[in-house]
Amino acid sequence: MLLGRTSTAERVADILRNRIAEGYFPPGTRLSEEAIGGALGVSRNTLREAFRLLTHERLLVHELNRGVFVRVLDAEDVADIHRTRRLVECAVVRGLGQPPYALDALAAAVAEGDTAARAEDWKGVSTANIHFHRELVALAGSARTDELMRGVLAELRLAFHVVDDPRTLHEPYLARNREILDALRAGERTTAEGLLARYLDDSLTRLSAAYARAVDTPAD
Repeated sequence: MLLGRTSTAERVADILRNRIAEGYFPPGTRLSEEAIGGALGVSRNTLREAFRLLTHERLLVHELNRGVFVRVLDAEDVADIHRTRRLVECAVVRGLGQPPYALDALAAAVAEGDTAARAEDWKGVSTANIHFHRELVALAGSARTDELMRGVLAELRLAFHVVDDPRTLHEPYLARNREILDALRAGERTTAEGLLARYLDDSLTRLSAAYARAVDTPAD
């Protein structure tokens, strides 16, 4: 669908950020101004401003005389993403008020992951996992926190692309997402925070190991 003339670079950046988070643009992909601008019906200047915003968010890089590319993460990026997630996500759960909580969107993300797993769609499972954490943060009711985590979770998706065995990485978190949901349904905020903290620590360990195998191991 073409964007209207009143659309802004921020809206274009939102679309591209979501595309990255959904896995449509893998790391290293060159983004064509002509193709994307034509698809969205926006000017080259608007698109370049959107690229600039996403470069500031560390999702894109501009290479002189070559163009704009989706960023390729390194091991320190993966660690820093998880530090940020732990700070934000655990604080959101810790700061929840008295139950009951509005958990329909969180439950929908769990169901989405289960459906994808039954179809052995592991990319779909990883997308559902990102949706779960996005909706978890949304429980804070903070537009600023939501905006921060949209970028962080899009970066996380870039790390997923280098994993050689996505099922092994993502499948265990289906049950763990449900455990967190069940704890929140029971009003057990402290339990949910503990589950989440261990989840994120384990996620960093697993993803860093997978990332090292895929990226950091020198070629023979």
